[in-house]
Formats: sequence, C-alpha cells, structure tokens
Amino acid sequence: MKKLTMKCSTRMDLLTYGAVILAYVVLLVLRDGGHLSRSLTGQLVPICCYVSMAVSLNLTVGILGELSLGHAGFMSVGAFSGVIAAMSLQSAIPAAPLRLAVAMLVGAGTAAVAGVLIGTPVLRLRGDYLAIVTLAFGEIIKELVNCLLVGWDSHGLHLALNLTGNKTIADLGLEADGIAIIKGAQGSAGVTTIATFTAGFLLVMITLFVVLNLRSSRAGRAIMALRDNAIAAESVGLDLTRYKMMAFVTSAALAGAAGALYGLNFSSLQATKFDFNTSILILVFVVLGGLGNMLGSIVAAAALTILPEALRSFADYRMLVYAIVLILVMLLTNDPTLRAYRDRILAALSGKRPGKEAL
Repeated sequence: MKKLTMKCSTRMDLLTYGAVILAYVVLLVLRDGGHLSRSLTGQLVPICCYVSMAVSLNLTVGILGELSLGHAGFMSVGAFSGVIAAMSLQSAIPAAPLRLAVAMLVGAGTAAVAGVLIGTPVLRLRGDYLAIVTLAFGEIIKELVNCLLVGWDSHGLHLALNLTGNKTIADLGLEADGIAIIKGAQGSAGVTTIATFTAGFLLVMITLFVVLNLRSSRAGRAIMALRDNAIAAESVGLDLTRYKMMAFVTSAALAGAAGALYGLNFSSLQATKFDFNTSILILVFVVLGGLGNMLGSIVAAAALTILPEALRSFADYRMLVYAIVLILVMLLTNDPTLRAYRDRILAALSGKRPGKEAL
C-alpha cells in the first residue's frame, strides 16, 4: 500500500517537473525564433516569479493548512533587499549571473528572517490569527519601504528612515559617485536589469524541488498531519510550532527569492506593487490550481498572468472578461462531474486504474 502510494505521487511529481521543462524549452525556442510577441516576451520572467510565489504559498495554504494574506510582503522584502544587494555589488561582482544569484540568496535570507519574526508569536496561536497578522505585515512593509532611503558609495551602505517626510536622498551624505538605490515613495530607479528567463526557470525548478521533497519527507507528513487534525497530531508527540515554522519560513524564503528576481527585472520598482491585491492574486492562483496541487498552481499562475495581456485588444471589456473567466473556472473546478473526469485523468497519468484506490 505505502509503496504504491509513494510510486503514484512520485510519478505525479515527475510529471510536474517534465511539464515545466517542456514549457521552458518550447518558450525558449519560440522566443529565439522571434515567434513570441514583445509583450509576452517581457512577461516570461514575471510569470516565473508568480509561479514560484504560487507554489511557495501552496506550501502554507495547501500543505500546512494555514491562510496567509501577506505573501506579497515577503516578496517585497526579497525584492528590495535583492535590489540593494545587486546594486551595491556591481563593482565587487561584475558577472551579472553571479550577482543575480547572490541577490536572490540575500532576498531569500531576509524574507526567511521576516518569516521567523512573524511566525514565532503567531504560529503558537490557533484560528485566523496568521491571516490577520500577515495581512498587517504586508501593509507595514509597504509603508516602511515608502519611508526608506538607501544609498551606496565607497564607504558602504547609507540608510535612513524618512518618517517625517522632511528628508531627501541628499541627507544620506553620498559621495559624488554614490548610487541612490531606494528613494522613499519613489522606490528604486535606475536598477540594472539582470533577471533572465533561464534564471526564472531555475527558480521554479528549485521551488518545486524544495516543496515537493518537503511534502514527501517525514517532516512533510507531519505537517499534513497537523493540517488534518492538530489535536491528534499533538497527542502523538508532534511539535506543532516546529513543523508550522518549518513550512512557513520555507514558504517565505522562496517568496523572497522570487521577489529578488522580480525586482531585478525592472529598471524601477515601487512598494505599491506589493500590496494586498498582489497577495490576493497569488492566493487566487493557489485556489484555482487546487490546494496542495503544485501543477495546478503552475498552470493557474501562468494562465492568469497571460490572460489580462491577451485580452488587451478588448480594452474596454478585458477586466470584465477576466472576472467572468475566473468565475467560470471556479464553477467548473467545483462541479462534481467535471472533478470526477479530472480525477480520472490524473489517475491515468499517475499510473492508477480509474475507479480503483491505492490499497
């Protein structure tokens, strides 16, 4: 029984990896051949970022079973810390791919620290406290970045909080050849764009590897046991806080890495990009794709990122059509007959016989 179940889950994981690799190869060939529109080409890196965000949030919402409404806050932390690291290391690390990798590691690390700070007091509680606190965290991060002044010169980083609104970048005392990295509400400007589609593909693969292997591990089974019945799991000796923190901080770190890649894909970046609406959008990806279904999250994130741009020719009606599509997908996803067809297809792909449960 256990071997059969593990074999089926492994096949599904391999199918997910294979779908991502196939999509990358096809899009790379189409892009290099000039068959992709300029708009879609510019969306390749953001799509990878949103896919990674959806998969990482699915770890918290689908596998852990906790509702987080501030995932964009971790993305914001990773984005601006990654931009600071990349722009500060331009002379020390001239190679753009290496500098991008370091920036993404910095973004993941700072987001993980933020996850620990948020999760330590909240994950000991039960109920909807995590949703409330993460929602507040996302808004706090946005306001902090709007008050942050950061620059770099030969003396290192210069930081200041413009809480009163009276300070400017000149108050940092930068040298003549210094770089103004974050200018308060103006955000970051003049960022050297070093993000690439290949880096986005690698990020998606790493995110999938971390999440899928965590889910299949002993810790992952403990996390899912907490999700299904916390009281029963605690009664057999599982440390609720430890496993919740493991999933939550891992999710935050992956979101930070995606944020760093996203931030280094644009020459300018403002904190308002990572507001509550962005968190809800990522949650929509997870819900439409299916809780705990990583392949579904990937498809939903990619499709719903492309859809608004694909409908841009219907300028007056595109958001209406977008909303109707979302509603139809939700209805179709929850229809018992269509769900039965979907389960049969997934069972066939994973090697199980239709109508037969793994014994």
